[in-house]
Amino acid sequence: MNGFRTPTVERLAADYRERRMAAVIFTVDASTALGHPALSSEEIAEQASEHADVLIPFGSVDPLAGDAAVRRARHLVERYRVRGFKFHPSLQAFRPDDPAHAPLWATLEELGVVPLFHTGQTGIGAGLPGGRGIKLRYSDPMLIDDVAADFPGLRIVLAHPGVPWVDASMAIATHKANAFIDLSGWAPKYLPPQLVRQAGTILRHKVLFGSDYPVLAPDRWLAEYAALDLPDRARPLILKDNALALLGLDQARAS
Repeated sequence: MNGFRTPTVERLAADYRERRMAAVIFTVDASTALGHPALSSEEIAEQASEHADVLIPFGSVDPLAGDAAVRRARHLVERYRVRGFKFHPSLQAFRPDDPAHAPLWATLEELGVVPLFHTGQTGIGAGLPGGRGIKLRYSDPMLIDDVAADFPGLRIVLAHPGVPWVDASMAIATHKANAFIDLSGWAPKYLPPQLVRQAGTILRHKVLFGSDYPVLAPDRWLAEYAALDLPDRARPLILKDNALALLGLDQARAS
């Protein structure tokens, strides 16, 4: 076990409100792969709506559910106003580049919402025999490059540095205008140096802050982030401005 308890939505909102920060909140629907239902994205979105000043709801659907996943994704956007969807290819046991999932990506593109894909190593199953059966290759970001290429209007976030494929993530974000990287899940002092270098230069408009709370608390993340060798012009982009633009929150704030 990781030694932490998942906070309630109310506790999460209070923690972030105290810090004058906002958070994206979601679950992961891996019902097919795990053999049991996930936490309800609908309930999470409803509760997040009561704390709209600090919580931004994302949904999650099981890609292996086929047409049902497409219908549910549309419902979550149109009824619950989620701004994106979380996918964990290794936990959900699917290949993002599988043509069977193209209708789902086309629907998200049509709806104008953001898919957030886990990439790289995962702490889930780490150290267990067979890694609990979880296959890391599904989270190779190059599988997501196909999605970015085939759906150019779909704005995609590659979650985490994507180790051991961090260079692939950077190549995708550099090559595809619709691909972004978030820095969650890794303490900044351990971020690959090439990612820090590009986050401060050619990728400064493509990199997003994220902590992966409660696994990694935002207080620790920000303290270590402050020590990184980054130019001042990049810091507000990474911490806030890039996310505001990606999620359309800059337009909402201006209206």
